[in-house]
Amino acid sequence: MEQIIENMHELGPVFAAVWIVTVFCVIQRPQRYANSFLLMFALLVTMLFVSGLFGRYRETFLVGCFLLVMLILFMVPLMLIVNGVQMIRKEAVSPAHLLSLLLGIVVGIGEIGAVIYVFHLSYGLENYDIGLWVLLLVMTVFYFSFLVLSFVVYSVFIQIMPHRMNFDYVIIHGCGLAGGERMTKLLSNRVDKAIEIYNKCKVKPMLIPSGGRGDDEKLSEAQAMKNYLLEHDIPEENILMEDRSATTRENLRFSKSIIDSREGTKKTALVSSNYHVYRCLRYAREEGLKCTGIGADVALYYWPSALIREFIAILLTKKFILWALIGYLIFIAPVLYAMYV
Repeated sequence: MEQIIENMHELGPVFAAVWIVTVFCVIQRPQRYANSFLLMFALLVTMLFVSGLFGRYRETFLVGCFLLVMLILFMVPLMLIVNGVQMIRKEAVSPAHLLSLLLGIVVGIGEIGAVIYVFHLSYGLENYDIGLWVLLLVMTVFYFSFLVLSFVVYSVFIQIMPHRMNFDYVIIHGCGLAGGERMTKLLSNRVDKAIEIYNKCKVKPMLIPSGGRGDDEKLSEAQAMKNYLLEHDIPEENILMEDRSATTRENLRFSKSIIDSREGTKKTALVSSNYHVYRCLRYAREEGLKCTGIGADVALYYWPSALIREFIAILLTKKFILWALIGYLIFIAPVLYAMYV
């Protein structure tokens, strides 16, 4: 018991400080990708803090956590491959729907490489150069897998953060219409979430269905959402259509113009599918729109591929790819040094 109290005194202040800083940073700037690394560090500190509650069994707890993490890591490629097959069966073949399958294969190759490298070290295989190339492959897969994992964990975290329910405006992000005129399940989930927020607000907010009309659509996404809102007893005077946008960024830009043109307080929420909220918040920040992101549920099988797609969209931005490459070169520098020096 004394050992447990001692561990609490040692790690308690660090545990509290790390989580206070993490939550503060998430609330202040939820769109910052650096928050994902801060969250991962907070989870690591939490694991160490909890281990202190086990007293003399602390090492056993940590070893158990390590083995559990290893088991999960080796299961990840299998789960991604299974998910990829589900996507193909339910959503047909397309580059976007192949993402989880391809990532599962890549991660699987990296993990096989890790096993090969461990055997290489254990049995002292003679070809040193092959061992370094395998290690480079393993480190590359590990680095980019960690970036994806951090993004996934953070995307989930910002969804479970508590949100206030006293908004003046709720922007609803559009997506394609089935048959050019019908609400898809994905879109109706977003509108249902907006209706849920509307009903929880004491002073009813203005709802802004946002989305233009595609070349293959008979009406705008905004009009389809408005029709749905009216069918669900939302007064027309509480609906402000934005029907010019063709992209997520335009959804926010044109919706912001509507909000800016009106008087009064402007506490704003944006509603999109849960996998899409993080990118929406990044774009909102760039457009100068301060808002809270709230995610609508999607089918579980759809979520991994959609989230990977979101990560790729963020990864390919100039600023992010620059920092990702700098971090990668620093991470593999020891192996490069051993290979070429």
